[in-house]
Amino acid sequence: MGRNTRKRRTPLATKIVAGAAALAVGGGGLVWANFYASAHEDHGGHNRTRSAGAQVATIDCPDVGQKIRDVPDRARGEVDGELATMDSQITNAYQRLATTRRAQAGDSQFVQNSILGPLKDRRKAIIDRIQLEINRAGGKADDNLDELAGCQGRPADQQNGGGQNGGGQDDGQNGDGQNDGGQDGGGQDGDGQNQDDNGNGVAGPVADDFVDINDVQPNSRNSRNGLAANGDGGSTGTFTTDCGVNENNLFNSDNLIAAPGVDNGAHHTHDYVGNQDNDAFSSDEDLANADTSCQNQGDKSTYYWPVLRLQDGTQEFDANDQGGGAEGNIGKILKPAQAELKFVGSQQGDVVAMPKFLRIITGDAKSFTNGDANANTSWSCSGFEDRQVTDKYPLCPEGSQVLRTTNFQSCWDGQNIDSANHRDHMAFVQEDGSCPEGFQAVPQLQVRLAYDIPTPTVDNGQVQNPYAVDSFPEQLHKPITDHNDFINVMDEDLMNEVVDCINRGEDCQ
Repeated sequence: MGRNTRKRRTPLATKIVAGAAALAVGGGGLVWANFYASAHEDHGGHNRTRSAGAQVATIDCPDVGQKIRDVPDRARGEVDGELATMDSQITNAYQRLATTRRAQAGDSQFVQNSILGPLKDRRKAIIDRIQLEINRAGGKADDNLDELAGCQGRPADQQNGGGQNGGGQDDGQNGDGQNDGGQDGGGQDGDGQNQDDNGNGVAGPVADDFVDINDVQPNSRNSRNGLAANGDGGSTGTFTTDCGVNENNLFNSDNLIAAPGVDNGAHHTHDYVGNQDNDAFSSDEDLANADTSCQNQGDKSTYYWPVLRLQDGTQEFDANDQGGGAEGNIGKILKPAQAELKFVGSQQGDVVAMPKFLRIITGDAKSFTNGDANANTSWSCSGFEDRQVTDKYPLCPEGSQVLRTTNFQSCWDGQNIDSANHRDHMAFVQEDGSCPEGFQAVPQLQVRLAYDIPTPTVDNGQVQNPYAVDSFPEQLHKPITDHNDFINVMDEDLMNEVVDCINRGEDCQ
């Protein structure tokens, strides 16, 4: 598959290039240094009782970006650049964690002294700069941001209760169930639970990240935003825009919304449909003047999401690149067989037009470490759409497609096209379908992606040929980190048509 060959411009903010981990490329694709040291290696008497430092599976840092409020407009570019630098620091710390297992096993303080301590110091320096930039621009920075500098090591047991054991691993362990995935002192009890690399050389996904769709209870998912925002008492129409499935192979690891002006700001690769001039350095003018893959040429909106990959040993165009294989995102990129982009209405009344260049992020790329407060993931299988899961990848029966469904926030504050944390200007509807006070209903974007994926097999606690969403390296490819992004670049006439169609109760495209 070809890469996006669009020429990159010099970053407007700090250019981020994460330091490469100790990597090797072999016939099976990118291989990280062994994520878990063998429990039977002799490291100065630590082969029986593992130190807490050797049990850490990933780096868990407070999300500074989500805590920032009231950043003056003229400071937002600098603040976003600093936050992207912070993400790069976490990536580098995680890479060091993943490639120093032998040292960790021999020194109980290695993780704290060599990884977490220096990381805290670097984060503190960035937080100080962020506070200075906000204050210089006429704002008032939160004096308590310093409390977010420290990170902690985290075992991989919180979402990994499947009881995988050493006997099914491909990393040289001898099968007695001991591992570095988290034992006593790391949140588990040494019973053999483990986060291994499935022989793929990357940490995740693991067997417990998957569930047979037949084992999911129907209608069990509590969806705060409603799988259908429109209702009989409100604006019941729909507007569907057809923008293809990225036939032009537009991929990059940028994030124009969260990290504008920063190369590789996402640390994972995105699929793009709609706007064809979308990278970290695209201005609103660039977006307005770009080509679009949408059939309706009045829709130059950008729709993007992290790619799915099949970890089958395929070496993609980005196998050695940051955002791709160099950061643990390996295997064959899977384009959706179908991408349905639909706008629906409100249960409580009419919707109003979205402003041009409105930016919306839904879901949270860091949900594994941040928690699920902003998670907005829905995985299912065709034919089983009454069974939705948030934190598992579904195992679908033969002939059934894997589905990713995302329903965006549909309440707008009426003033801003973005906010300091890229969330506060939008909100989900309340339980009765109305918008919170001070917000008004706009058309709700619903994205439904359908994939033809061979069903992975789970054998002896190990998943073979898994598929996974691209993620920040420290998020371990967890399904709960799935997310979706949208920038409205419809022309005024088309947006008015969308609103009129929805408010009239018609189905349009």
